[in-house]
Amino acid sequence: MTETRLNDRAIIRLSASDGSEDIRQFLQGLVTQDMLAVLADAPQWSALLSAQGKVLFDFFLWSDGDAILIDCESDQADALVKRLKLYRLRRKIDIERDDSVGVHWAVEAEGKPVDPRLSALGHRWLGDASDGEGADEAYRKHRLSLGVTEGTAELGSDKTLWLECNAAELHGVSFAKGCYVGQENTARMNYRQKVNRRMVVVPIAEADEKRQRIAYPDYALSVEHRRVEDIRQLELPEWLATAIPDQ
Repeated sequence: MTETRLNDRAIIRLSASDGSEDIRQFLQGLVTQDMLAVLADAPQWSALLSAQGKVLFDFFLWSDGDAILIDCESDQADALVKRLKLYRLRRKIDIERDDSVGVHWAVEAEGKPVDPRLSALGHRWLGDASDGEGADEAYRKHRLSLGVTEGTAELGSDKTLWLECNAAELHGVSFAKGCYVGQENTARMNYRQKVNRRMVVVPIAEADEKRQRIAYPDYALSVEHRRVEDIRQLELPEWLATAIPDQ
């Protein structure tokens, strides 16, 4: 475990300017995850959606005392900061990148938090922010081998409904919390069990260019947004295959 740093991730820190604001309460009305589930060493995968329930940004939420840290794509961090500041209005909340903290990953890392989406994804933790060769390539290859999609290149921005990103199966949404941006359509889809399309990772030999979001020739894989009836015949990971027959 020599290189664990994910160089394409960044940290956004949300904290109260004068100690009077509740950061969890602020985010509770915005993100898909229940902020009560975000505990020390227990990060949660979540998203900020459009009013129609389409994903704008996906990220991990970390607890740091009274502050909350958002582990997001580095090249989307500034846009996410800008969007969160729009919702802040006049609340005394600081929302800024924290480049002193880095995101780390390894398949095996004893004592480190397990990825909240799928235990097979390995361990994820926050630590030293120094740059290095990084584990980005190893992480991406491992993640895609398990059929898990993330980030703007794969999910798009304002293109894909959050449940179509397999958010329910990968624990990226709470159906018990109160309202948040995009909640109405997301809750309706879940109640009706009508998720007609899914993000899937398929062998590049079986790619459908019309449905393709991005191809990874080095891994011989294609990330696609397909209708459910078009993916039943595929060899799906067990975590996704169990969800498909009910659709």
